[in-house]
Amino acid sequence: MTTEVPAALDVERVQRRTVGVLSGAVALAGLGVTVGITVGGLLAREVAGSDAAAGLGQTAGVLGAAVLAVPLARLSDRAGRRTGLAAGYAVAVGGAALTVVAAALSSLPLLLVGLFAFGASTACGLQARYAAADLAAPERRGRALSLVVWATTIGSVLGPNLAAPGADLGRALGLPALGGGFAVSVAVFAVVAAGLWLALRPDPLLLARRLRDGTGPAPVRPRRATRAALAAVWADPGGRLGLVAVVVSHAVMVGVMVMTPVHMGHAGGHDDGTTLRLVGLVISVHVAGMYLFSPLVGLLADRVGRRATVAVGGLLLLAAAGIAGTAPPEAAGRLGAGLLLLGLGWSCGLIAGSTLVTESVSGDVRPTAQGGTDLLMGLGAAVAGALGGPLLALGGFGLVAGVSAALVVPLALVWARR
Repeated sequence: MTTEVPAALDVERVQRRTVGVLSGAVALAGLGVTVGITVGGLLAREVAGSDAAAGLGQTAGVLGAAVLAVPLARLSDRAGRRTGLAAGYAVAVGGAALTVVAAALSSLPLLLVGLFAFGASTACGLQARYAAADLAAPERRGRALSLVVWATTIGSVLGPNLAAPGADLGRALGLPALGGGFAVSVAVFAVVAAGLWLALRPDPLLLARRLRDGTGPAPVRPRRATRAALAAVWADPGGRLGLVAVVVSHAVMVGVMVMTPVHMGHAGGHDDGTTLRLVGLVISVHVAGMYLFSPLVGLLADRVGRRATVAVGGLLLLAAAGIAGTAPPEAAGRLGAGLLLLGLGWSCGLIAGSTLVTESVSGDVRPTAQGGTDLLMGLGAAVAGALGGPLLALGGFGLVAGVSAALVVPLALVWARR
């Protein structure tokens, strides 16, 4: 089907509005996402009674973000970004609600299913960055992408600090304290899903296609379309570096970050409320590193180059692992410094790598390639998160950080060969 584009359409104005809508959505959604990240592992540990279960709980969310990225990307490919993003946040509403029920019943299997569906919120937040680049000029893609990443700062920095008030809400509702934060997430994700459905018009992906070749929604693609799209990314040297940068950066970040609250929970001399507040502060600093400086990272990627930005990210990840991995549980300041660098390294790898992936394939397969990239990114992080609990039990937080840092080696090899 061919759809004409109105002659008077101001694409730059539509792009500004699109970035504004996406930024507002991910800013609000960040509240719900980071509350879950902060208390999800602690809730799993409370329900199951072991540190290994804490890693399992976080891994369920990361795995959900990975697995759900592909069907959400396919839905966006067929029906537009608006439909894909709104549907993803609707799934996250169900996941957060199921997690609340699991907390009330003290059911670990139900909790893991809920956290898996909750991961759709992370998948949507990541795919929103690609939506910001659909209508962007090539020389501004890094900055457009980074602005939506930056917007996540607003909710994501505040979110971890809602852990303690969320616990009070949980008690008021007659739930286990750690389940209260997910009740907040239910309301937040519902508002975001409705807002995107109503406000993300015209759809940036569909409009970009009409401007390019006069077509609207993409045809239904074959079942192996994701594999073919990833092969196209890998065949391009820039795409290959971008893919590895995204996967490695996310895996290292998740590997260290998800075990930090559990590590801090072993500190002596604090009551549960004080520990939870300190955990919230450290995770807030980490999230600030992930998102707050992203416009500067996007500018760096556009001006200095994607490859140089990937290199800076790798060095920051190594420094973060060294600082955080040698910090005792009660050293909140040192852990915060390490996780700040961890967030900065992730931002460099994600923004520069995502831009490289976007530029490595043609527009007709771009959403599929982006969804496949997020799948691999999430699977790598899920493995890192799953190993976190056993590694923590085996050799402490230092071993967790050391193994995570070793993941930078493949990135260095691909970067050198590039």
